[in-house]
Amino acid sequence: MNKNNEVTRRKFIEKAATVTAIGFAARPLITAQEQSGPRTGPNSRIHLGLIGCGGMGRVNLNECAKHQDVVVTAACDVWKERCDSVVAQFKDTCKGYRDFREMLQQPDLDAVIIATPPHWHALIAIAACEAGKDIYIQKPMTLYLAESLAVRNAVKKHNRISQVGTQIHAGENYRRVVEFVRAGLLGPIGVVRTFNVMNQGVEGVGKTDVRTPPPGLDWDLWCGPAPKCDFNPILARESYNHCSWLEYSGGWTPGMAPHIIDLPIWALELGYPTRISSAGGRYVVQDDGDAYDHHEVLWQYPKLTMTWMLSLTNSFDFVMRGDAEPERRLGIYFHGVNGTLYANYGMFRVMAEGKRMQDKQPPQPSIPPSPGHEREWLDSIKSRQQPSCSVFYHVKVDVPIVLSVLSYRLGRSIQFDPAKEQIVGDPEATRRSLPTYRAPWKFPKEYLPNWS
Repeated sequence: MNKNNEVTRRKFIEKAATVTAIGFAARPLITAQEQSGPRTGPNSRIHLGLIGCGGMGRVNLNECAKHQDVVVTAACDVWKERCDSVVAQFKDTCKGYRDFREMLQQPDLDAVIIATPPHWHALIAIAACEAGKDIYIQKPMTLYLAESLAVRNAVKKHNRISQVGTQIHAGENYRRVVEFVRAGLLGPIGVVRTFNVMNQGVEGVGKTDVRTPPPGLDWDLWCGPAPKCDFNPILARESYNHCSWLEYSGGWTPGMAPHIIDLPIWALELGYPTRISSAGGRYVVQDDGDAYDHHEVLWQYPKLTMTWMLSLTNSFDFVMRGDAEPERRLGIYFHGVNGTLYANYGMFRVMAEGKRMQDKQPPQPSIPPSPGHEREWLDSIKSRQQPSCSVFYHVKVDVPIVLSVLSYRLGRSIQFDPAKEQIVGDPEATRRSLPTYRAPWKFPKEYLPNWS
């Protein structure tokens, strides 16, 4: 390595650490105002980076990299082995980083995929926007109400293109359900029921006595703004396991509900709920985690109630049940005056209320097919028009979820004002909807000017 380059890198890291102590990240060398669109190089290729080199991030990256107008130029992970694997895959173009702040200074970088554990999503997304990078952010978008609104506001302020990783939104089945519901064939819909169930058994994700991080893993940086815990290889291994630790994921509701409640929010064009009630607990599972194993939620909208059922110890799913063997099952039920439509990722069926749907025909397809969730984002980077699951849409999915977890933590219902985007009459709930980050990380309150 060139000595002068090493000195420059060391000075950068020292400066970034200093700035982080008084803010939340080093300010970028390239601002959003200076970089309003993708870099134009040979063949106008989009220069892409990955932050968080685990399984889902690699899937998103490979979906993008298969296109000729994309070149992978950066990869970042606090686990050197994982970062090195991505760099080796794209060895002719890709540079590796341990710290996302340093990676975001890379001038020939147009956009980043954020696939870290969820407790990092908000800070990295905002830092990327400030650095003039477009973002693809894996779900859950955030874990707190303040984070949800701050990410949305940062994308708006810095004129960034965003896409949230609810890939099933791009599927044909969801499109057909949206068309059917919007055609009014079910009649007035008073309630929607959603669920995700599985059976991990009492053992859950398991237990371990290992408490020493492997070489090459910066555990302190992995924990980042969240409370620091002892290293646990089960927690560190993969996103599936993250959902068993509340502080790092919010549990399985933020882990899976973004995919599932997305469908009724899309089909019924729902805004924010006005009342959120939640109950549940850690009743059965006895593993190293601490998150709930059951979670029941009721979201009250102006003329509709939507519910959520989450179970880690029983996989029954009512009429959609197929094989009797335990497995993860999920779905949505739209209950209308004329009938019930139930759906999952790949199918939907309608059960009529007697003869109320006699002679009613499904509408002709009208929602255009998606080129793919990642491809849609890439096209939007070029056109500068937001894709279908930008943060401006997805905030309507994210806010109900983060408020459901807050309701669970508080043990009581929450009233919400959709117009003001504020919790009503509950100072403690308002205070706890703003995260308290572990020093030296700080929440960027400048993106919430009207927060009270």
